[in-house]
Amino acid sequence: MIGKMVVPSKDQIVSAAERIAFGIHRTPILESAFLNGRFQTSLFFKCENFQKVGAFKSRGAVNAVFSLDDEEAKKGVATHSSGNHAQALARAAALRKIPAYIVMPDNAPRVKIDAVKGYGGIITFCRPTLEARESTLQKVVAGTGAVEIHPYDNLKVIEGQATAAMELLEEHPGLDIILCPVGGGGLLSGTALAAHYFSDTTRVIACEPAGADDAFRSFKSGKLVLSVEPKTIADGLLTSLGKITFPIIRKFVDDIVTVKEESIIESMRLIFERMKVVVEPSSAVPLAAVLENKIDVKGKRVGIILSGGNVDLSHLPWQ
Repeated sequence: MIGKMVVPSKDQIVSAAERIAFGIHRTPILESAFLNGRFQTSLFFKCENFQKVGAFKSRGAVNAVFSLDDEEAKKGVATHSSGNHAQALARAAALRKIPAYIVMPDNAPRVKIDAVKGYGGIITFCRPTLEARESTLQKVVAGTGAVEIHPYDNLKVIEGQATAAMELLEEHPGLDIILCPVGGGGLLSGTALAAHYFSDTTRVIACEPAGADDAFRSFKSGKLVLSVEPKTIADGLLTSLGKITFPIIRKFVDDIVTVKEESIIESMRLIFERMKVVVEPSSAVPLAAVLENKIDVKGKRVGIILSGGNVDLSHLPWQ
């Protein structure tokens, strides 16, 4: 409980893990002798880039869709998204055999539009502004009776995202630190709750691009600061924290640090070259914090959530 807001409990996260097990991967945890040696630490990479639809978003989407009762679910689910949540929700709805109504900006990448359609999502296009996305979604919900599933500001979504860190701590109990990227805060909220319930000595530190530092400024000021014209290669971290995620982050996250664009690119390349793993820029932000020595990891056991791997291989930042 935070004020009047009830946060997901330990039992609810365990139940979420059981609920979604049929529809997600239990992703591997990888290590790199080279990176461990370079930073004099033990890094454990939770590979959500290997998750269904290529990102952790599948966890929250499946949990939210399969938490609905039959009456709620029968008219389908709806959201606005041009990214991984759009694909994850369309896929989760297909698993339950209900419609998914996805509002997407008309400038969304063709590959993402095709992916949503491939999972059976019913797309409504709108102008590429937040106001247009939200107003179009409200019209879709009003016309269909579908249940809105927010990409991150939804307790069932947060429960689902928490299962990634829960799995990490099951396999590597007693980690000193977990590093997690932060955009809207769904993954970070879930990670912080999982650490609180399953490993209360583990510190959770969020990592954010300096060019999109609204979560950092919100955390330090204690007041929700909205993201305005963020500039970063980490396109998955452009959104502001939500009314649900911000209070959870304030209470359960230990710190937030920011990193430079050059460090994100260097870290992304390190993961590609040394671990032979494809990650999107957002996934490289936590390692960038280690690279910049923003966090003391020497001699510690550190978990890193690799949030996703959906990157355009024809436009890698070092090409």
